[in-house]
Parts: sequence; structure tokens; C-alpha cells
Amino acid sequence: MEKEFVESVALSDDDDNIIAEDVRQLNSTTKKGKKTLKSKVWNFFDILPLGANQKLKSQCKKCGVQYMASSKYGIGNMRRHIKVCKRNDTLDIGQMMISHDTNSLSLSSIQYDSNKFRELVMASIVMHDLPFQFVEWAGIRAIHLYLYPDVDTLTRNTTKADVLKVYQREKLKIKAMFEQVYGRVSLTSDLWSSCISDGYMCLAAHFIDKDWRLQKRILNFCFMPPPHTSVALSEKIFDLLCGWKIEGKLFSLTLDNASSNDVSVEALGSQLQLKGLLPCNGEFFHLRCCCHILNFVVQYGLKHIDRAIEKICESVKYVKGYHSQLRKQKFLDCVKLVAVGVKKGLRRYILTRWNSTYLMLDSTLLYLSRSGFFNT
Repeated sequence: MEKEFVESVALSDDDDNIIAEDVRQLNSTTKKGKKTLKSKVWNFFDILPLGANQKLKSQCKKCGVQYMASSKYGIGNMRRHIKVCKRNDTLDIGQMMISHDTNSLSLSSIQYDSNKFRELVMASIVMHDLPFQFVEWAGIRAIHLYLYPDVDTLTRNTTKADVLKVYQREKLKIKAMFEQVYGRVSLTSDLWSSCISDGYMCLAAHFIDKDWRLQKRILNFCFMPPPHTSVALSEKIFDLLCGWKIEGKLFSLTLDNASSNDVSVEALGSQLQLKGLLPCNGEFFHLRCCCHILNFVVQYGLKHIDRAIEKICESVKYVKGYHSQLRKQKFLDCVKLVAVGVKKGLRRYILTRWNSTYLMLDSTLLYLSRSGFFNT
């Protein structure tokens, strides 16, 4: 533990110039005013006021040992003291905490790992979809300083670089998995549009690893510039496959039933087939998404009861309108008045999600069967 602490505070030989400059600054402090100390040594030592002998001294912040800080004495003695300071040992009760790692309570010293801290912050940003500026928020920095006063101050650029490093590291791991795959890899892909109409492509891989476990990995979620023609889609997918070096291990590609996908898969399959990379002459290369087909079936069936669904949909829309807070409150008051006893909220209908139709009917039928709501 002491070794880990020493490694975290140890100064490199490159600091000698900085240390010498710090000592010269200290000697000139009384003449030119307060100077900024750059060496890491001064994180562990305080400069004492000049005494009667007018000699400059420093004092360890932990154990109180004093050393001469004049330039002719150098600063190596303070560097050596940091490594052997007794107050850095577990005997310092002020640095102790209760550990719950084992079944029995035990005492352990607090250890701070800057690399682990940066990794946890980066993982939190990715997990909770936070902006990189999160690390610069005043409240977050105040929490970090409260937990550990000497914590590293992170910036959004540093955090962005950490995320990119982790991405490259995980990408190498997936590439190594593909190199050990003896079978074929099946792909799924789809296009997605953001709220500002930017197009994105998602490419996922499904395969069985060397331990015979089914794996699923999202390989790319990348920007797809317009136009989204069949040729552009096939070229984009082929470039992504070459980047992962799995163009020779493909078995199938699953897409939705858009007409542009039929042409793009045919062009991509022909390109791969010319190199002899597809099994069975590419007969099983193009697969259609079952969920998309099921969506078509459901939408066709809903047309036969479209009139009834439309009435319920308009009623829910009237109550849950974006600019109708007064109507929402009146609806809640009516629910309390008739003592329906239903706490489940109303769900709105979304045209592109057929399961929203079921959720909407499931929520409204509770009110309809108990109190006669929506009888129009």
C-alpha cells in the first residue's frame, strides 16, 4: 500500500529544473513577493515564516518534520521524506475507513487512483448519456473536491479523449473475438433519423464465439449523409465491413422491407460474390425483418377497426394535449369525483409503433368499463 502511495506522488527526474526554479523563487520571496510554486513537493510541504536566524525552512504537512528550503540545500531531502513519511502508513487513524469488502469489518486506508477515477467518470457519462461538459459543472466539481481534496480536475476535452481511447480499446477486443470465430457472422442493420433529420446507420453483428456462446455486438452507429440511395447504402455497409475485416465471414444480412434495401443488398451481395465470400452462392444472404413484416400485418388488421380506434385516439389526444394543462386537471378531478380507483395514466397512440395501439386501448378501457368515460 505504501508503495502504491509513493508511486502516486513520486517525482520524476524531469522535475529537477522545476524544483531548482522553485527554490530560487523561495529565496526571492521576501524581496519580490509571493511566487507560484510548480513542483509537486509543495503539495506535501508548507513554507514556514522566516525565523530569527533568517533561514528559510519547510514543514511536512503530515508529520511536521522540518527541512532547510534554501537553494544551497536543495530539495532532494524533502522528496525522500515523502517516500518514508510515517504518517502515510496505516497507523494514521485519520486516513482509516471501514471496509465492507469481506464478511467481517476491517480497517483499510483510503487510496485514490486517478486513472480509476477518470475511468469511472467516463463510464458514467457514456452510461447515462451525459454531455462531456458534465465534468466542468460547478456542483460536480464541488462533490469531487469534498470527497478528495487533491482530486484531478477534468475538462470536457480530456473526457472526450478518454472516451475515444476506450472506444478504440473495445474495438480491438471485438476484432480479436472475430479472429477467433470459426463460423459465420450474421448482420442486422437499420437507418434512423434524429430530431433534426440527420440520418444514422446502425450495424450489429450476431455470432457464436469460440466458447459456443451467442454474442451480439453493435459494430457501428455512424452518420449516414444523404442521399440514402441503394448504391450509397451498399457502399457504406461494405466500407464498415472492411473496417472490421469480416467481409469474408458473412452469412446473412437482415433489413426491413424498404424497396431501396432490396437493391442495396443485391448490389452488396454481387460485390461479395465476385470475390467468392458468400456461402451457397449468397442464397441466404438477404433476410427480411420479421418484426417489420408483423408490423405490416398488424397495421392491415387495424384498418378494419380504424373508426373505433380513431374515436378513442382523439379523446385521449384531447385530454393529453401538449397545451391543455387545464383539461388534464379537469380529467383528474373527474376521476376523483366518480371514484374510479384507477391510477394508470392514459397512453397516446403513435402511428409508427403498433404496440402503442394496444397500450392506448389497455389504459382507456379501464376508465371506459368503470365509469363510462369516452362515451361519445
